[in-house]
Amino acid sequence: MSPFLFAVYVDDLANLCTFSRGLCIVLYADDILLLAPSISGLESSLNLCERELDQLDMVINNQKSCCIRIGPRSNITCAAISMSTGAIIPWMDEIRYLGVFIVRSRLFKCSLDHAKKSFYRSANAIFGKVGRLASEEVTF
Repeated sequence: MSPFLFAVYVDDLANLCTFSRGLCIVLYADDILLLAPSISGLESSLNLCERELDQLDMVINNQKSCCIRIGPRSNITCAAISMSTGAIIPWMDEIRYLGVFIVRSRLFKCSLDHAKKSFYRSANAIFGKVGRLASEEVTF
């Protein structure tokens, strides 16, 4: 019920960004993803969201916020994005959104490294418990 109530509560936030300006907002539960074609567009949509959330008596947690650049100029250092509170949102090489790791690159790209590590960690834990006592079929 909580994600549904949050969606109703921040419905006006979703209407702030329009495709005509090239801005997009993705809302899922209490996670917000802002997409913009430029750094200035990103900063302006962040400011719009901050103002709307302020009216709802909510704030963006700058400790959990970060930026990533995807596109032909992804390797160029970007200007800092600052919030209305003066906090700086850092630029990252990899971000996690809803369990998916998105990597900074020329094209949209996801990283499977974390999933592979988790799989091998789990497989090794099972093999460590079973050891050499069981057949290969049981271990698998």
